[in-house]
Amino acid sequence: MVDIVIKEGRIVTPTDIYEADIGIKDGKIVEIARNIEAKAEQVIDASGKYVLPGAIDPHTHMEMPFMGTTSADDFETGTIAAAFGGVTTIIDFAIQPKGKSFMDTIEIWRSKADPKVVIDYSLHAAVTDLNEERMAELPKVLDYGVTSFKLFMPYRKESLMSDDGRLYAMLDASREHRFLVQVHAENAPVLEYLVEKFLKEGKKTPEYHALSRPNFVEGEAIQRAIYLAHATNGNLYIVHMSTKEGLVAVAESLNKGFPVYAETCPHYLVLTEEKYYGPDGRHYVMSPPLRSRADIEVLWKGLASEKIVTVGSDHCPFNSEQKAMGKDDFTKIPNGVPGTEVIIPILYSEGVRRDIITINQLVKFTSYNVAKLFGLYPRKGTIAVGADADITILDPDYEMELSVENLHTKIDYSIYDGMKVKGVPITTICRGKPIVLNREFVGKKGEGQFIPRSRFTGL
Repeated sequence: MVDIVIKEGRIVTPTDIYEADIGIKDGKIVEIARNIEAKAEQVIDASGKYVLPGAIDPHTHMEMPFMGTTSADDFETGTIAAAFGGVTTIIDFAIQPKGKSFMDTIEIWRSKADPKVVIDYSLHAAVTDLNEERMAELPKVLDYGVTSFKLFMPYRKESLMSDDGRLYAMLDASREHRFLVQVHAENAPVLEYLVEKFLKEGKKTPEYHALSRPNFVEGEAIQRAIYLAHATNGNLYIVHMSTKEGLVAVAESLNKGFPVYAETCPHYLVLTEEKYYGPDGRHYVMSPPLRSRADIEVLWKGLASEKIVTVGSDHCPFNSEQKAMGKDDFTKIPNGVPGTEVIIPILYSEGVRRDIITINQLVKFTSYNVAKLFGLYPRKGTIAVGADADITILDPDYEMELSVENLHTKIDYSIYDGMKVKGVPITTICRGKPIVLNREFVGKKGEGQFIPRSRFTGL
């Protein structure tokens, strides 16, 4: 007797597609066979559909205090949205308050998340106050299961910025202690200069957010971070890469045999900087900003060649009232957009269906690579006997507009309004429990778990 049998689906791994049934018991995959005849409490018909390992979103900001407000999705609404996108685990950023230890910060985030999450989650530590005491704390944090640390190269005014010395120190430590250093790469002094220049000239509309962060601001910072990673032999992961200049820097490092891991986001794959000139331009303000059509094409090529290895959402939504805080000054617009629900639909509809990437690569970018890089594999990121029963069933023929009515994030607009996708997750199972079943939410608040992660071993 098993709890669930998923029947007749097309199982997708990073290398294969094959038809088989999946047996689930006590939250684990216990059998994969052409025909499972064991009795089951629940049978899910997946005929004609793809069965994927549950997606892992490596980049979310639920309940994040930022720019005088807090991101609109809490850990309940945010993880419900994630589940509708086929995501079974998020890795959220615990932002270190000034004067707090890393462990204090983790406990703050766990107190917010544990009672609310409907799927599993883990945490990155976002470093804002690095000193000798915090460096000495690293082994304790790693043993706890938080094995990645993010540093911001910009956001001086918001008290998030780390200078090159602190970045160097963390990269140096990452080699010895085996953790991953994530970097938000933008050249702070240049973008600050441009921001002040535009404000003095009275140029305060949303397009000047993008114009104050031209491509080279990201490209130079990525190159600089890579130089520091080379110098230390450290473990570097570039978050939300948006430019062809950034990809060139990553590709050069890879061609030299030095691994640098790059992530991009769904909005950088389909939306352009033209959005800033529309009546709702402030809704699209995030950092880095949207780029050109040429950058979009290069990012897709980066995925196809696997120089970009993950797609994270950078899910940090703010509603229209919050965005209106900057109606007269782009520097006061809270930076961030939603995205956790659309990773798989956009990658499948715009990538797989257009023959830019394969569905096997989609599994790599959304699950397998993330699990490997962030210490979740083989518990997650794979469909295999003994792994957590984290399953996404994707209907390749399901069509949907990415409208505010069809999406589940807690904001009153959609940055993808008018965009239609074909190929959508219809059922999401986390540790053997259906969370979304045939596009209906059936999960429960607080049933997700915090998942400790192992130390970094590479991809």
